Amino acid sequence: MLYLKNGYLIDPASGREGCYDILIDEDGGKIVRIVPQGTAVAELLRGEEKERAGSGQPEDDIFVNEIDLDGQFVAPGLVDVHVHFRDPGFTHKEDIHTGAAAAAKGGFTSVVLMANTKPAVDNLETLAYVLDKGRETGIHVHTCANVTKGLAGKELTDMEMLAGNGAAGFTDDGIPLMDETLLRQALQQAAKCGKPVSLHEENPALIKNNGVNAGAAAAHYGIGGSPREAEISMVERDLRIALEEEADLSIQHISTKEAVELVRKAKKKSSHIFAEATPHHFTLTEEAVIRHGTLAKMNPPLREEEDRLAIIEGLRDGTIDMIATDHAPHSTEEKAKPLTEAPSGIIGLETALSLGIRELVDKGYLSMMELIEKMSLAPAKLYHLDAGYLAEGGPADLVVFDPKQEWVVKEFVSKAANSPFVGESLPGVVGYTICGGEVVYRGKDVRDEN
Repeated sequence: MLYLKNGYLIDPASGREGCYDILIDEDGGKIVRIVPQGTAVAELLRGEEKERAGSGQPEDDIFVNEIDLDGQFVAPGLVDVHVHFRDPGFTHKEDIHTGAAAAAKGGFTSVVLMANTKPAVDNLETLAYVLDKGRETGIHVHTCANVTKGLAGKELTDMEMLAGNGAAGFTDDGIPLMDETLLRQALQQAAKCGKPVSLHEENPALIKNNGVNAGAAAAHYGIGGSPREAEISMVERDLRIALEEEADLSIQHISTKEAVELVRKAKKKSSHIFAEATPHHFTLTEEAVIRHGTLAKMNPPLREEEDRLAIIEGLRDGTIDMIATDHAPHSTEEKAKPLTEAPSGIIGLETALSLGIRELVDKGYLSMMELIEKMSLAPAKLYHLDAGYLAEGGPADLVVFDPKQEWVVKEFVSKAANSPFVGESLPGVVGYTICGGEVVYRGKDVRDEN
């Protein structure tokens, strides 16, 4: 048994918040009891230990491992439904094991991988490879399958077969689905499977140089950039089709104020519309591209301050359901290329919770409960995962963190280091990540260094 005492519990599913102790069955991977702090659970277990010892049961079966959390926050393990682990095909950037380790360090116990790998996750063999390898990690690794074969946007995958064999949802993330008829068919098929479709919303016909906003940043570098209309036009079209089909649709990594408003209006008409925001889009603007170059280049690009504030308001009023990192590792050599040649994307799993605390909680936009809901329960609900809540009999997937303790971003567990936040001091140190009752990450308490 694992006994977590003196923690401050936050559970968005029940709304419960306060000082509680938690008893976990490490073998079964479940929460056994959640009791008010100071309840003599340990004493009861010691009595049970003596009784079982008298019956000749092995001592290991009744050993209680106590961890004093010293007032740290205890929340459901975080859930990220938009990550790239680059495996198979691009494992020089990241692989499933290193990606899972980065997730655990960031407090994530469940992730959903994107399917733009090589080969793509458009067949049973690749799907099985990813899921099997994910089971070797200490966390829950799920994956989407592709909407179209080979990410070519011309022919649907066998969505029923892929869903039946473990695909959590469907996406061609990284490549927008331009064929309107095909999108409609995909939404229909996914709805029959009970799975969401997540879409990357950028019209390539309107983009001269991707990854950089067609504004001050593009002007600084003397390039055309990516205009906001590239996102707006796709979001408008896809919401219309999704409303007509009454299918679960998630707008990925929203970046413009206009797209936020389109989602807001669509959500008033249907419960099938969802949206995600990344930490970098609610933290940074295109000015970061001027300062950091390729380390702040991403698709869709960082926009203007009005867009950043609109995303925060969308998170505040529920228009944007969830926070997802779009963790996108690239090698140092790739990011060292000229701006127009370097790949887009940044890593985010290890900094997401801290940025949420600094930008949303500490600045008064969200409560800690609301932040945790958007980083655990809400994404779990969209993908129908048994995650994002703390309850007796429920999964023992937890993150323990100190929201006031600070750390400096300098080293990553990920293979990659492509982050514009390197060198910054951030609040929110993860003390433990527990998945299935097992401690999969234990942080170093920086207070011990003082």
